[in-house]
Amino acid sequence: MSLNLRQIEIFHAVMVTGSISGAAQLLYISQPAVSRLLSQTEYRIGFALFERIKGRLHATPEAKKLFREVQSVYNGIQRVNAIAQELADNRQGSLNIVSSTNGGQMFIPNAIAAFRQSHPGVKINFMILSYAHLLERLLDHQADLGLITSPMEHPNLTVERLGTNRLVALFPRGHPLEALEDVRLQDLQPHALITYDRSTPFGALTEQFYEAQGLALDPFTEVGSPYSASALVQLGAGVALVDEFSVKSVTDGLAMRPLADSPVAQINLVYYGLEPVSQTARAFIEVLRERVRKVGSDALAPCRIAAAA
Repeated sequence: MSLNLRQIEIFHAVMVTGSISGAAQLLYISQPAVSRLLSQTEYRIGFALFERIKGRLHATPEAKKLFREVQSVYNGIQRVNAIAQELADNRQGSLNIVSSTNGGQMFIPNAIAAFRQSHPGVKINFMILSYAHLLERLLDHQADLGLITSPMEHPNLTVERLGTNRLVALFPRGHPLEALEDVRLQDLQPHALITYDRSTPFGALTEQFYEAQGLALDPFTEVGSPYSASALVQLGAGVALVDEFSVKSVTDGLAMRPLADSPVAQINLVYYGLEPVSQTARAFIEVLRERVRKVGSDALAPCRIAAAA
């Protein structure tokens, strides 16, 4: 006859403590209850587990052999409980994050660094992808979270607005534009202009903004990332129109000013909407929200960016 979990628990407690009284204390039940359950266990399996010799309880050879198997079961249960606690505390696990270029260059790396401080055991895979590849990875369950600045709609995806992002002018410290509170497009015309490639969301937004102002966008170079734009500005190649989130932490020899009447793009968090989000992913989402508040997307008054100190 097979043993049930309660009978295995009683047997394990007596073996570990070496007595009926010890098992009773371990399980928070009475000694008669332990004796009764132990007798039922022996009756069920058909052989004695313990014998009293000179007033002390001794395990039979059969009990010792059985205990080795029971102990392995208990060790497994302890591992399960430990893993469950670690998952509850978000101390382990993995996280796959994908992002479009603008969110991925600086904002996501900063969030990952902050997340690692409280979740050092979590393995993180992070990739910057095009819109199409980002969508594909989310739908194929190859990514837990995505960050985009362009609109995304799909019946199987949940899109959550984290904040807003806008254009700023980036230039060397001491540049004449630093004297302005807001930079207008006309203020940029005398200078060599660096913008995002027009195939990117913010590149397209920049072109639309110029057209709405009745001006022609004529940059001397178009780049694919804020890193490239920042490097060119630092080398004195010109001034750049970049998004606020990507360069908010860039201060080495550079200054920023808000672009007057700048178009605004949403920062969207995207994840698979037909299944629950893991505890680890939820913890990272909270870090993202906190980073948005710190960077100041929605929390700040209309994009007043001080020069780098």
